[in-house]
Amino acid sequence: MRRNSLAFAIALATIATGFAQSGGPYKVLKTAKVGGAGGFDYVYADSAGRRLYVARSGAEGRMTVFDLDTLEPAGEIPKVTAHGAVVSTKSGHGFASSKPVTMFDPKTLAVIKTIDVDGGPDGMLYDAFNDRVYVLSHRAPNATVINASDGSIAGTIDLRGAPEQAASDGKGHIYVDIEDKANIAVVDAKTLTVTAHYDLAGKGGVCAGLALDLKNNILFASCRNPQNMVILNAADGKILDALPIGAGTDGAGFNPATMEAFSSQGDGTLTVIKENSPASFTVEQNLETMRTAKTMTIDSKTNHILLIAAEFGQPATPPPPGGRGGRGQMIPDSFSILVVGK
Repeated sequence: MRRNSLAFAIALATIATGFAQSGGPYKVLKTAKVGGAGGFDYVYADSAGRRLYVARSGAEGRMTVFDLDTLEPAGEIPKVTAHGAVVSTKSGHGFASSKPVTMFDPKTLAVIKTIDVDGGPDGMLYDAFNDRVYVLSHRAPNATVINASDGSIAGTIDLRGAPEQAASDGKGHIYVDIEDKANIAVVDAKTLTVTAHYDLAGKGGVCAGLALDLKNNILFASCRNPQNMVILNAADGKILDALPIGAGTDGAGFNPATMEAFSSQGDGTLTVIKENSPASFTVEQNLETMRTAKTMTIDSKTNHILLIAAEFGQPATPPPPGGRGGRGQMIPDSFSILVVGK
């Protein structure tokens, strides 16, 4: 095929899949190589307190804290191996999804208490509706609900599957993507009961990110197989659209200031989806970030998206024929925080 014909075919393929080109309004504004040993999962921006929380796991497990404006170290909570953290906007208490769950003072980073829970704490959600923290687990109980005021357990919820990320409408409804069942669970925040499961109907599976447009009551579920952002009406679960995203999503967010949804992916891309109206959505950009930058958080004050990632060496053994290989050891001091903005 001649060169100009090949270029034309590629352009047609891009249009057909709905995938936007890499050009767009967003770019990586800053990469802070903060280093440090240990694994990593979720990242959480406390926009009001101006702090960024990054849980590090392994032999040196700890909660590392950074200044959200400068990304300079702001302290740490040692001997805490967790997947993530949240901070209550009402009681002012912080929580880390460790086992037991760690309750701490965000100002001093002093541990207030530890809370024994069953299951395997993973993702977390803070719900300001009744000042509670949801601790998600792939094994039963799928969600442990904690009163943020005093750290007491309000109850547990059987979500009938493995939860990943959750979102609250602030009016008594919690939405949770169920990774192994390709659905979205709807929870009544007052009774702590599941009231519905929204089937994604083959539009998305292995969903690992969830975000919510509060104004228009629209859910954005980022899924791995097929690789789509499935967009639903939060009131009844009706699927409005499904748009392509990158590979290995593990986080999603929505910014009401810009009416954009985001999906962060382990393949080193950040997909930006523009909500033109409650019935019209387009892939605005696929920004190259950094491989392994699969989780994200949004700073509502600056409208910046923050991602975490690290560099890894080659795996010790090659992947089996037709199989997917693992990754090697983390390159020392390569752990980084990326700031994305316009």
